[in-house]
Order: sequence, then structure tokens, then C-alpha cells
Amino acid sequence: MIDIKHIRENPEKFKKACRDKRIDINDADIEALLALDDQIREAKKRLQDIATEKNKLEKSYPTLSASEQDDAFAQLMQLKKEETEFKIQEDISKRWTEYILKVPQPPDDDVPIGKDETENVEVRREGKIRQFDFKPKDHVQLGLALGIIDIERGVKLAGTRNYFLKGDGALLHSAVLQFAMDCMVKKGYVPLAVPLLMRDEVMMGTGFFPGFEEQTYRMEKDQLNLAGTAEVPLTAYHMDEILKAEQLPLKYVALSSCFRREAGAAGKDTYGLYRIHQFDKVEQVVVCENSVEESNKFHDEILANAEAVMHALELPYRVANVCTGDLGRGQAKKFDIEAWMPSRNNYCETHSASKFYEFQARRMNLRYKDPKTKKNLFCHTLNNTVIASPRILIPILELYQDADGSVTVPEVLRPYMNGKEKITKE
Repeated sequence: MIDIKHIRENPEKFKKACRDKRIDINDADIEALLALDDQIREAKKRLQDIATEKNKLEKSYPTLSASEQDDAFAQLMQLKKEETEFKIQEDISKRWTEYILKVPQPPDDDVPIGKDETENVEVRREGKIRQFDFKPKDHVQLGLALGIIDIERGVKLAGTRNYFLKGDGALLHSAVLQFAMDCMVKKGYVPLAVPLLMRDEVMMGTGFFPGFEEQTYRMEKDQLNLAGTAEVPLTAYHMDEILKAEQLPLKYVALSSCFRREAGAAGKDTYGLYRIHQFDKVEQVVVCENSVEESNKFHDEILANAEAVMHALELPYRVANVCTGDLGRGQAKKFDIEAWMPSRNNYCETHSASKFYEFQARRMNLRYKDPKTKKNLFCHTLNNTVIASPRILIPILELYQDADGSVTVPEVLRPYMNGKEKITKE
């Protein structure tokens, strides 16, 4: 959530952010928000004035004559009536909240302006793309031939965009996730096992509501939501708390299942394991002090953590600076890591590293006490995918395939697969 003071001071900045991010709020909405804000501020001022007047009348009442007391009593009744009228203007506060929750975080100055992911700007490429001396198979062909992927039965049991991983496919999936977890724990990140069902206020606090409702699986009977990423419980872990400055930075990592409806993606990426409803992900979250410099430092750190895993897996990838039209409501800046996928003949997103400043913390009321000013300040938050599977299995299977149809297991994953070096048809 944005500090309303910043919107008052520079409404044009936020109008531009709405346009650049292509968010569901426009110039007129910003003006409507400011008009409501004026009404609320005026009401608060009048309520303070009423309280002062009431206090004066009540203190002077015993010293007044009988006729003066009658006049004072009438004035008190009028003031209480006016006070009640101001207090019941709940619809104004409700509408103010609806608007403020939709106002986007302005992107950093070095974020490229663009309409969608096609206008993200490449920062650099890492690794060498493999050139095959045989006709390579895609991950589905490999998976079916090796008996490690079963999409047909997944669809039969759970509908489209579902799958089974079987045998060495399930082991490879577990191996890459556990390897990523171990890497993060060695770097000092605290592992958490997190709940997957989240309350609405948590989804709102982390910035997924409003705006992400159509992508979220909703448990209507219990008024709970299946999390689409461990970012939600990890970031909200200290919701409504005031931390000590010496506790910061907090660094957390979690391995969890993730659920996304993929609403609006009909007919898009329907083949294979790229865009699915359920997957597993290792997520890293940093909560740090309210400092742009600290946020920038940790943004680089979490990106480097994910890149280290890609380097260890020896997968070619590129890093992209995500353009404004592909940023979420709360993100000030985001880097995507895109792995090379032979079957798609392109670099495709596998990781996203996001910087939020105080956007999420303000919504969650997550603060810390500044030791110098003794004031409570909102924390800054950041998050990034360490690895997500089975999407990462696409480049692993396709780039590590052999001419005989087998797949060589990446060296760093072999200890997690009982030393197995190759996946072959059993």
C-alpha cells in the first residue's frame, strides 16, 4: 500500500505509474481518492473541533446559571448529533480503502517502459546453449519414452494442466528442490515449513488481493485461499509485529506446493509442464530495514542466489529487467531469470526476483523500531524463486538428453538420486 502523503504530494507520479504498469486504476481514480481523502481529513478535523467544544461546555456547565445550562445542554446535544453524523460516514472510508489498495508502487527510474513481457530488456546471458548432433526430443517425448511423466492420467484425474511425475521423474523433481533448499540453508537462510491456506487479509497484505483473485483457488466454505507461492506466508510471517532493528535482516526460505488457476491462459502454453495448476517451489524472502540502499543490496543478493543454482545445474540462461507493463502492482523492480528451453527455441521464465520497498509491509503493518529516532518504521521486503519444479525439469531433461534417449543426471543432483548418473527406460 502507498503512503497517502506521497500521493497528495505528487499525484502525477502515481497517475504515470498507473499508465506505465497498465494497472486497473486510472487518473480519474487517483483524483477520486484524493477527493475522498479531503473529506476524511475534513471530517477528522471537525471531530477534533467538536471534542474540544464539548470539553469546554462540560467543564463550564457547573458554573452556569440555570438558563445558561439550558443553552449549553442544547449546544451539547447539537454537537453530539453532528459528531454522530461524521462518525457514520463509513462508506467514505470504505471507498478510500478500495482506491488506495489499487494504487501501484511507482517503478524505479531504471525500469524500462513497456507494454508486456515482450518488451523486457535483456541484461546479460550466462552459459552456452548446447548444439545437438542428433535430433533432440522435447521433455514430453523424453518423459513418455522413459516412463517418468504421465500427463494423460493427470488430466484424467484432475483436468487440464495436471500431470504425474513417476519413478526417476519424481526423484529428479525432489532432487532439484532439495538441492536448492540445501544451497539456501548454507547461505544462512532460515528454513520454514509453511501453511498453504491463507486468510484474505494475508493475501491483501502481501499485495495479491485485489487483482489476483481470478488466479487464486478459493476455499469458499472456510473463507481461505490456496497460496500461489510461499512468498505469501513467508512475507506475512511477522504480520502486525514491531521487530527490533537488530533482528534485521530476516532471511527465510521455504519449499512448498503452489496452486494457480491460470485464469485467462486458455490455449496458452498448454503443451507439457510449462504452465500448470500445481507445482513446487523453493522461495526466498528478505525483510530488511527501510532503506533504498539496503533493498538494492538484497535485490542483488537474492538474484545471485538463484543464479548460483542455475550455474550449479549448468543450465544456460539470461537475466531480464522486467518492463513496467509486466510488473505487478507492488513491485518497484523485478529481474527475471529465463532458462534456455530447446523445445520452445527460446529463453523462458523460470525465476522472478522482486523488490517492494515498504509496499507489502505497510499493508501488513510490519514495522521495526529505529534505534536512532525511536520511531516505528515500515520494513522493506523482497522475494525471489530459488527454483520451481517441474518447470525447471524442461531445460534439465531437454539439455541433458543423450542420443540413445536417456538423460544424464546433472552432477550436483546425483547425491540426491542415490548416485544415479543416467535416467534410462526401466
